[in-house]
Amino acid sequence: MRKHVIVSGSVQGVGFRNAANKKAKEMNLTGWVQNKADGTVELEVEGQEEKLQYYLKQIEDGLNKFIKVERMDVENKEDYGYDTFQTK
Repeated sequence: MRKHVIVSGSVQGVGFRNAANKKAKEMNLTGWVQNKADGTVELEVEGQEEKLQYYLKQIEDGLNKFIKVERMDVENKEDYGYDTFQTK
């Protein structure tokens, strides 16, 4: 299962991409994360549904005290076959 996610809120300049990358690697998830010009963060994450749900809950709760997620738009996608999790 693969999820495409747009995260809004206080998510740039607060360590979001690094924290999302670290958490994904801890959970053996693959995909990528990147900042967007509009101040949101975009990510794709691939793995087992249970792990994905837990990961997205961690994202929503804020991975550190500086991250404040206001909204997450999540779209299900077909598997792509990422090898690792990367920060773009």
